[in-house]
Amino acid sequence: MDEQKILGDRFEANRKHLYRVAYRMLGSPGEAEDAVQEAWLRLSRAGADDVDNLSGWLTTVVARICLDMLRARKTRREEPLEAPDEKGGEEKPAAASVVPGTIDPEQEALLADSVGLALLVVLQTLAPAERVAFVLHDMFDLSFDEIASVVGRTPVATRQLASRARRRVQGQPTVPEVDLNRQRGVIEAFLAASRGGDFDGLLAVLDPDVVVRADGAAVKFGSAPEMRGADAVASAFKGRARNAQVALVDGAPGVVVAPNGKLLLVLRAKIANGFIIEVEAIADPQRLAELELAVL
Repeated sequence: MDEQKILGDRFEANRKHLYRVAYRMLGSPGEAEDAVQEAWLRLSRAGADDVDNLSGWLTTVVARICLDMLRARKTRREEPLEAPDEKGGEEKPAAASVVPGTIDPEQEALLADSVGLALLVVLQTLAPAERVAFVLHDMFDLSFDEIASVVGRTPVATRQLASRARRRVQGQPTVPEVDLNRQRGVIEAFLAASRGGDFDGLLAVLDPDVVVRADGAAVKFGSAPEMRGADAVASAFKGRARNAQVALVDGAPGVVVAPNGKLLLVLRAKIANGFIIEVEAIADPQRLAELELAVL
């Protein structure tokens, strides 16, 4: 059997793992695919004669590629997340014809769900090295010695990177734990009723005098600039909340709307006595960037 074919088969056996690593790093299906194909190009040029652990070697290579892409993205100030259906006619690297078997859109959507949309949104707030250290250690169980060679830091400094990222991902709630759990329950009940088209369920968690205000960008998505009263708000949210998840918004439970990890809208809620009394719908990119988001 041709040596290049053998090498291609060994790479193909690692493709899904490498894609998962790249997707968690980059949050973009298209960029994740590009990183995997670049790893194949490097492997096909270098060969694997001196590689004892091909999976580990490829994971390190993909991580370095992703780190470079994250740094370049930050420099370009590009939008960091991309939904699978936005790839359109994106040109694929030549290596795609050498090693077939790309991830299809359905698998991409399932992967986004398995990672957690809220987590993908929060990961984009991390610095590139923090994100790489956190993903490799907390999600793929690589040692800090291994990760240090990727990010160009000492193992001790790499541990600090991952720790700092973990604190930012977990967030620090500004409300007591008991109140946090209660407020989270209210938000979850609100989302469940919204998705299920349960008008009475929505009324059960809305204060009779609830107020919903939307910024200009949210209004362009179809939100009213202001709504008042439980009936009006329940009618507006009935049958909606697709791609929405509970997350910490500025230290309190709220909602992020992020189809396939692309942050579009945040609902910042105020809750009193078990009822939602006020909701602010935020979609302006600059305002979204200023919010402190974390995973519950």
